[in-house]
Amino acid sequence: MQVIAFSTPARPDWRWRIVNYAGEVIEESHATFRTIAIAVEDGARRLVQLNLVDRSVPPRLFRSTSHLRKQRSSIAS
Repeated sequence: MQVIAFSTPARPDWRWRIVNYAGEVIEESHATFRTIAIAVEDGARRLVQLNLVDRSVPPRLFRSTSHLRKQRSSIAS
């Protein structure tokens, strides 16, 4: 699990998000923080409280194109 901090132009204060290794959001803060460091510290504290085990499967970084090669060979025939 990872704790990330983010802000948006519409909401410039920092918030934290806990995400698993598959990139899924587990929890997000409702509170806002003045600095990124404070947001990450609070998120890390919350992650310890949750005491979760990440059993997610990370997404594949590439996609096979074998299905495209099969289509080309059948078109050429």
